[in-house]
Amino acid sequence: MNQPWLETYLKHNMQTQITLPSDNSSLLDIFENSFSQFSNREVMYFMGKTMSFKELDQHSKQVASYLQSTGLKRGDRVGVMLPNIFQYPVIALSILRAGYILVNINPLYTKRELHHQLSDSGCKVLFILENFADVYGSIKEKTVDQVVICKVGDMLGFKGHIVNAVLKYVKKQIPSYSLPKAMSFKDLMKTRTRAYQRPDMNLDDVAVLQYTGGTTGLSKGATLTHKNLVANLLQADAFLGDSLRTDGQATILTALPLYHIFSFTVCLLSGIYRGDRNALIANPRDIEALVKEIANTKPAMIPAVNTLFNALVNNENFKNLDFSSLKIAMGGGMSVQPSVAKAWKEVTGVFILEGYGLSETSPIATAVPPATGDYTGNIGVPFPSTDVAILDDAGVEVAIGERGEISIRGPQVMLGYWNNPEATEKTMTKDGFFKTGDIGVMDEAGFVKIVDRKKDMILVSGFNVYPNELESTVAAHPKVLEVGAIGIPDDKSGEVPKLFIVKKDASLTEQEVLDFCRQELTGYKQPKEIQFIDELPKSNVGKILRKDLRKMQGLD
Repeated sequence: MNQPWLETYLKHNMQTQITLPSDNSSLLDIFENSFSQFSNREVMYFMGKTMSFKELDQHSKQVASYLQSTGLKRGDRVGVMLPNIFQYPVIALSILRAGYILVNINPLYTKRELHHQLSDSGCKVLFILENFADVYGSIKEKTVDQVVICKVGDMLGFKGHIVNAVLKYVKKQIPSYSLPKAMSFKDLMKTRTRAYQRPDMNLDDVAVLQYTGGTTGLSKGATLTHKNLVANLLQADAFLGDSLRTDGQATILTALPLYHIFSFTVCLLSGIYRGDRNALIANPRDIEALVKEIANTKPAMIPAVNTLFNALVNNENFKNLDFSSLKIAMGGGMSVQPSVAKAWKEVTGVFILEGYGLSETSPIATAVPPATGDYTGNIGVPFPSTDVAILDDAGVEVAIGERGEISIRGPQVMLGYWNNPEATEKTMTKDGFFKTGDIGVMDEAGFVKIVDRKKDMILVSGFNVYPNELESTVAAHPKVLEVGAIGIPDDKSGEVPKLFIVKKDASLTEQEVLDFCRQELTGYKQPKEIQFIDELPKSNVGKILRKDLRKMQGLD
């Protein structure tokens, strides 16, 4: 196959391959090595408080020993439905250290979305923030054996009592719920159990189920092994080289949610591996508060999506910050717009290094080499030990400069979709390439540019939204006869969903549809435009023709 990127690697004196540890190794060895090497360093910062590597070691062992005492078996799934607060890294590491599988869950999921993910993954335990406990409480068919309720301030000492009181009584962000058998995180931390027993894990063991939008209306769990995640850590470290090195410890601004694979690997796991500090931001939408935390923590690395970069460079207080500590700004999840990239460099003096990946690739598959020195408008070259092929519809590699489906092969590519061999077979080639559904071209230097999307997925601020899920959900409304969904351009989020609806009941209003969607769909999946039409365009076998809907919108 063509590997023109090797010339780019040679030009910049970059490492082309990684060496994986022995098969009987795992993420546990990564954690333990860092706990030993960086014991006295800060590993997390949150709301003015810090946690050391030593404390993370102790806390995660304590939670791991509790989980082991409950009778869970090796490989059982444990769900975590938390924002970026101290408990997330503690619990995530404890699950892996106990020999179980972490299931990352979006805290903003609706009852329907949460029920599907818990049922599909077979979660035995769920850690959930009190702010969202009512969502699980409203599910009639309880699916987990144990629920643990976390509060934002649980690990903030005396300050935590104030934080929890303000959230509940002042901001009124804690809806009432009824989960009488649930356990509080604070009580769990007080529970005395047997000593932690380190399991014998290896690279082939499953570490994480990372759910991604469903092409059939239901999300699928990308099965990520310890090998996948360890490989992506080593690949990122080799690719970045010394570009993030500082005289002391680097701080990573962790504003992207840790339940998202981009943040989970690039911020949390990579930070622990390199001995860096994660500055946790629970609510990045509060730009003024975020800017203050940037000023306080002086990050060396800011991973973000285009929408966050854009919001920051348009904030006057951000423009006045000292950026001397900033080494890398990494864009992912969605395309970085040229205008945003230009404004960011003008304000900070640092260019946005754009990367590309998916839940199925742990996530990073390609990135722009730091030595390039500027925004390129493409997604860069393959990571070390990664092959990228541009394939035609027959699965044959096309010539340099020709369009085809971006396909990825490497140690970071998932094992497959959880309990879904049919979906796995559709996306994996016989020689191990994962077909992304994105259409791209590769130039003579191995740089890849996305030019179109093969599948109908809608990309909203880095989150995948699948039209089938929107259509199947909205079609359940009693006044809806048929519905078609597409993505339309949006200056802030890249794309937003739009619905075309054929009424079953003439009294149906746009507001009724919007209210229904708020109940059934997470915020980023909710439509921003609704258009009522008399008939949906269909093929001769009755399939909704989304390409015709896009033409009606003036997009094709």
